[in-house]
Amino acid sequence: QVQLVESGGGLVQAGGSLRLSCAASGRTFSDYNMAWFRQAPGKERDVVAAISWSGGSTVYADSVKGRFTISRDNAKNTVYLQMNSLKPEDTAVYYCAANRGGLPVGRRPHQYNYWGQGTQVTVSS
Repeated sequence: QVQLVESGGGLVQAGGSLRLSCAASGRTFSDYNMAWFRQAPGKERDVVAAISWSGGSTVYADSVKGRFTISRDNAKNTVYLQMNSLKPEDTAVYYCAANRGGLPVGRRPHQYNYWGQGTQVTVSS
């Protein structure tokens, strides 16, 4: 089992920044690919960004390219999502997810076995 705990969400004005963190425990963190998904009310859960176990491969949703950056620190068992130039349409619950190794890095929710409880991000206009 892998336990994931997100933090860093909140309310921010459009154009602002937030950094989300996801702390993992329970297994060898460096064995797992990690991802951030988001889900707005009435919408499907979509990938925001994902990163391979080594950090050498990343993927991003087109809507966040150039604004968001995913990174990980395997020594701290933590994955981050730096979000800049936030827009009202970024408002959603953001979830951290993990799956065991392998490339390419997955973009679909069903490819991930472990999930955090989510953290709310609200961007005001």
